[in-house]
Amino acid sequence: MALIWTEDQELLREVARGFLDENAPVSELRRLRDDVDPDGFSRPLWKEMAELGWAGIPFDEAYGGAGLGYTELGLVFQECGRTLAATPLAGSVLLGGSAIALGGDDTQREAILPPLCAGDRLLTAALQEGAHHAPYRVSTRADPDGDGWTLNGRKTFVIDGHVADQIIISARVSGEPGDRDGLALFIVDGDAGGLTRSRRIMVDGRNTAELTLDDVRLPKEALLGTPGRGADILDPLFDRAAACMAAEMLGGIETAFDKTLEYLKVREQFGVPIGSFQALKHRAAKMFIEVELSKSVVLEALQSIDDSRAETARNVSVAKAKVSQTAALVSNEGVQMHGGIGVTDEEDIGLYLKRARVQQRTFGDEEFHRERFASLAGY
Repeated sequence: MALIWTEDQELLREVARGFLDENAPVSELRRLRDDVDPDGFSRPLWKEMAELGWAGIPFDEAYGGAGLGYTELGLVFQECGRTLAATPLAGSVLLGGSAIALGGDDTQREAILPPLCAGDRLLTAALQEGAHHAPYRVSTRADPDGDGWTLNGRKTFVIDGHVADQIIISARVSGEPGDRDGLALFIVDGDAGGLTRSRRIMVDGRNTAELTLDDVRLPKEALLGTPGRGADILDPLFDRAAACMAAEMLGGIETAFDKTLEYLKVREQFGVPIGSFQALKHRAAKMFIEVELSKSVVLEALQSIDDSRAETARNVSVAKAKVSQTAALVSNEGVQMHGGIGVTDEEDIGLYLKRARVQQRTFGDEEFHRERFASLAGY
């Protein structure tokens, strides 16, 4: 498939860009941050996004979705990255909703996806337990309890975990931390007895939470998929998550690069714009090349997911690793070329650097995905 957007995808991109420029500029992120907003995002704005169909982009029309794909969802993430828009799109759609779509039965999908697509329910997934992305390193235990289950453990880096109405939680039913087999996923209500949620605000001003599960009792209907086979859901779920996160990173990279080019044209030194200096021209050219390459690998990864290609996992790891590398280059160069003002809160470029640092480590950093690619390629 050609690495270009279709006419419909271009239209979606234009609509998303116009909406976000008007309703979720960088100044809105600053407001949410400075006011220490209890949600960390605007619920009315999220409702408007849902009315535009964004919350249901990858889900079947039978559940209120748009019946599109992750290429379209990635386009919206890319535009969100341009303005650093704070939304529950990652937790609710990319993680929670995708987990239900991948592993849920008809009853679970019918109960959860329609209110999600309508913007009336917030979801997320609690899948991490350490400082680094490790999908199978799960110590949280799920023990049979009559007809149901009891969960005990701790989860960290749960995106929007403090406000989610329902949380998809990974737990171990057998085996040891690090084993692929023996995992299970459960749907847990945000107000479940024994569940404690502690909000954490990251360096980029976004939300995560730490969860403690102390004898959280669940009915048998809370189980998502087959006990012990949770990794069969997690693997494609993280492919979707990593690809769309790479798309969001790409949007931020493009804007940071554009801001840097503009600054090179207006900042003068020795009576001339600093963009006229040969050394800075070379550095800007290198950034341009890396940004263009990143565009291609992101689109390839998203299209691979929608086409269910055999090489999807490898393409996703290429995209996440490459865009993480580009994000480091462009954000570092952007701040440095802005000079001293680049590290102050007055300039937006520093916000893009902070966001990039968090995104680089979300759903696997460059090193993780390089190693994953090598393993998948048989090395």
